[in-house]
Amino acid sequence: MINVRRHRPREHRAHPGISIWKETLFGVDFLLLYSSPVYYGFGVPRGDGSAVVVIPGFLGSDPLARNMHSWLRCIGYHPYYSGIGFNADCPNLLINHRLVGTVKRAVAETGRKVHLIGHSLGGMLAHSLAVQCPDDIASVITLGSPVRGIVAQRHVFSMAERVRRRILQVHGDRVAPSCYTARCDCDFSKSLDRPMQASMVRTAIYTRQDGVVDWRYCLADDPSDNFEVSGTHVGLLFNQSAYKIIAHRLQQAKPSKSAASRRNGSHHG
Repeated sequence: MINVRRHRPREHRAHPGISIWKETLFGVDFLLLYSSPVYYGFGVPRGDGSAVVVIPGFLGSDPLARNMHSWLRCIGYHPYYSGIGFNADCPNLLINHRLVGTVKRAVAETGRKVHLIGHSLGGMLAHSLAVQCPDDIASVITLGSPVRGIVAQRHVFSMAERVRRRILQVHGDRVAPSCYTARCDCDFSKSLDRPMQASMVRTAIYTRQDGVVDWRYCLADDPSDNFEVSGTHVGLLFNQSAYKIIAHRLQQAKPSKSAASRRNGSHHG
């Protein structure tokens, strides 16, 4: 059993084993995806039309998830872009002002609980949202998301500090002075301390070749929920092995009607 901090993410500069140069190979993941039968819907279980919200990672945006979005529709799901725009803002504001709205719309349109797929920081947003809105979430799949503690390449912290200064400049008193750090005590940070409901299917996909974050901090508490693939951190959005795992885990979740649908007597499929 790998012994790492379980709760509140902490910030540590990466050890020498995390080399950012590995990420230059993410194009290989992209090319392998296009050559894989999995991307065209072969060899994976069909979806049931339920909603899947894909959340981009740090400094990412919805267009980066276009391939996954198209693939999810191809295999029978109703994919949604996150609607958060550029993921370089206060996580608490992104959840409350954008992600919650996307999830509520997906629930209203499908009548069922929603699946969340989050890449890197997007997975941390997904975990926090699932804790805060348990009645609306069926499953959470994280792709290289350091939910146990932020141990990352030093350049990542440098970029994060630039983002933090911009957040404080733009939002002022709307955010805490410690926003975008492990010291922040907002609802986003507090939710990362708390487990998701046992009824939710939890999946953590990671790669030991990760050149951005320490893969050991991307694991779920239950070893049976952890799935290792080969490839880069950035390339997890295009990783053929990850796609195959995602298809099988989504099928296992089998979302029921949302609480709102049950209250309203919804007959959505």
